[in-house]
Parts: sequence; structure tokens; C-alpha cells
Amino acid sequence: MTLDIHTRPMTAEAFARFGDLLEISGAPDKIINQGQCGRFHDRARMDFSDGRAGISLFDAKPRTLPYRLEMVERHPDGSQAFIPMAHQPFLVIVAPDEHGVPGRPRAFLTQPGQALNFFRGTWHGVLTPLHAPGLFAVVDRIGAGDNLEEYWFDTPYMVVS
Repeated sequence: MTLDIHTRPMTAEAFARFGDLLEISGAPDKIINQGQCGRFHDRARMDFSDGRAGISLFDAKPRTLPYRLEMVERHPDGSQAFIPMAHQPFLVIVAPDEHGVPGRPRAFLTQPGQALNFFRGTWHGVLTPLHAPGLFAVVDRIGAGDNLEEYWFDTPYMVVS
């Protein structure tokens, strides 16, 4: 038995309680590079209890919908940004915190060109590209200690479009 979760389009408003949606919208904050580049400045609230920000590269295998969700994770000591390095949508799963455990998950489909930053302590699914290549730059906390907490659901969810 599984419980169904229907995906919805990723919007800044729908995602606001879980993190920052990183996308180009509106006019750039500044024009740089001899007038050839618009800078959309400071789009993510990076937050670390200690350590430092680091950039890693993740090469994830693509998944398909329907997607069986059995586990979510969170990072209590730092935010985590997923920045796709291909112009493809990906699946984002988040869950509200309910007294230290995840509540009912929500699923979003990004648009090509969107990236995101999970707030520190946000329950979320693993990196879930839907197309190859699943190459992402990930900005997160580099430091001592275990910054990962997993939660396995008693009854899995099925994410459907």
C-alpha cells in the first residue's frame, strides 16, 4: 500500500516555507561585464551553524514518475542548494516538520532553469532528476559532525504527476 502525492509546479510562493526558489525573474539587480551580463544578486539565504560553505558536484541517476518515496532527510546544521547543470526540470519533495518528524510530503516539478535552496532543517527528498544528465552543483555546509538525519516512512508515498 502507498499514499499518493500529486506534483505541482514549483513557484516561489508555494516553496517559501521550505526554502528559496532560485530563478531569473524581473530586471537584474545590476548589469556587469561591460553591459553583457545581468546579475541577479544574493538569491539564497545560506545558513550554517558552523563550518563553511562548500560547492560539490553530484551526478544523480534520473528517476521516473510515478516515484516511490520511502525516505526523507534533513540537514540540521546547514542549508543546502541544488543547482542543475543541465536545462532540465527535476522533482523536489519537501515535508513540514511536525514536532521533529516530517508531516505529509509535498512534491514540486521545477521548470528548466530553476534551482533551489533548502532552509536548514527542512525535510526533503533526495536529489531526484527526471532526465539525464543528473549533474548538479550543490552548495552546503562543510564541517565537522554528522549533518544528516533520515526519516523512513512506515507507509511509502507514490509521487504521481
